[in-house]
This record gives sequence, structure tokens and C-alpha cells, in this order.
Amino acid sequence: MNQAQSAKKKPLEYITDIFRSLLEVLKSKYFYIGLLTLGAGGALNFASQTYLHNYINEGKMLPMLSDLILDNLPVLNVSLIYDLFCIVVFATVAIYIVHRKDYNRIPFILLLCGIFFIVRGIFMVLTPFGNPPEFNGSDALFNGFSKYELGVYPSGHVGNSFLLLLLVNDSKYRKIMWIWLAVIITSLFLAHGHYSIDILSGIFFAYAIRAFGNRHFSMFNLGNSSKVKVPSAEKEIIDN
Repeated sequence: MNQAQSAKKKPLEYITDIFRSLLEVLKSKYFYIGLLTLGAGGALNFASQTYLHNYINEGKMLPMLSDLILDNLPVLNVSLIYDLFCIVVFATVAIYIVHRKDYNRIPFILLLCGIFFIVRGIFMVLTPFGNPPEFNGSDALFNGFSKYELGVYPSGHVGNSFLLLLLVNDSKYRKIMWIWLAVIITSLFLAHGHYSIDILSGIFFAYAIRAFGNRHFSMFNLGNSSKVKVPSAEKEIIDN
């Protein structure tokens, strides 16, 4: 009987531990700074897309580019795949945080994702160019999430997914997320959703932002979980 009662308490205790850990994070000012940065990044991306929309309405043109890879690939209607797998990436990170009890990393993740979108919002309008010629737009399921589908450099799908991959301090979860990233990149190419330069730049931008964050914003990482082992390469970046 005692064993049965103990078994029933475990899920409740587990949920209580999660809320207790999240409450500690919510008490930190860094969580709200990170959240505001992410919100600012999202707002800037929308503002940049609106600017490009008005730019077109004024009779100006966004140039379409030739691309060595896209010019040799067929166009497939697979835009739903890269949008869905971006959600899968976010879900995987959420599962990782709960599973590995790495709640203290939440402000750091929010901040760096926000910085990425701020940088992307700026670059979208610095040298604006149009979507690949044969791109048919997002799938109807996701079409309502963005008022304008303008601004392609760098790729938000790839850049943010790769950044989240780098911010996960667990080799097993990283291997899983490499698979998700490969699916996103492949489907983007097949849908002609981004130029090659967008995809590659998204990767480079994400890596640079992660390295910059490790060097200058370590205070947003409120403390690594004792159960999470930081890869040696990551430790070297943090220590430097």
C-alpha cells in the first residue's frame, strides 16, 4: 500500500519540481531581459518585412538571384515540412530542458535567439532581395503566421534551429537536432524557399552569436545543472 502511494506521488512531485525550478528562473531579471530581447527581435523582423512590402508597393523591385544549387533542383511542394520541423526543434529543446533540468539556461537561450532575430531583421533590409523565382510560398497551414513573406537573408528557419542546437548541452539531444536541421535544410532547398547563401549564412550567424553570447553574456546562464555535462569544446569557448 505504501509503495502504491509512493508511486502515485512521484508524478506530482515531478511536476512540483518543474514548477519550483521555473519559479526560480522567473525571479531573475535576466529572464525578462531575454524575453524582451526575443520580443524585440520578432517585432523588428515584422517591421523589416513591412518595409519591404511598402518598398514593392512603391514600384521598386526586389532582385531575384541565380543559385547554383537551386538551378539544378526540382521544385517540390514541401514547405510544410520545414515549418513543422522548426516546431519540432523548439519542442525538442523544451523536452531537453525538462529532462536534463537545465532550467537555468532559459534566459540565455531567450537572449541569444532574440539577438539572432534582431541581426536578421537588420540584414533583411540592408541588401534586400526577393524570394527565389520558383518559390510558391508557405503551406496554407502556416501562411497566416506571417503577413508578408519577404526578406530571405539570412534564413531564420536554419539560423534559429542551428542556434538552438548549439545551446543544447547534451550530445544525445544534439544528434537528434542535427537530424531535424538536415530535414529543414533539405526541404528548404527542394521547396526553393531560400537561396544557398541564406542557409549557409544562417549557420554562420548562429555560430557567431553563440560564441559572442558565451563571451559577453554568461551571466544570463544562471548556472548549469549538475546533471548536465558541458562538451569540452563548449567549455573552452566559455572559459576564453
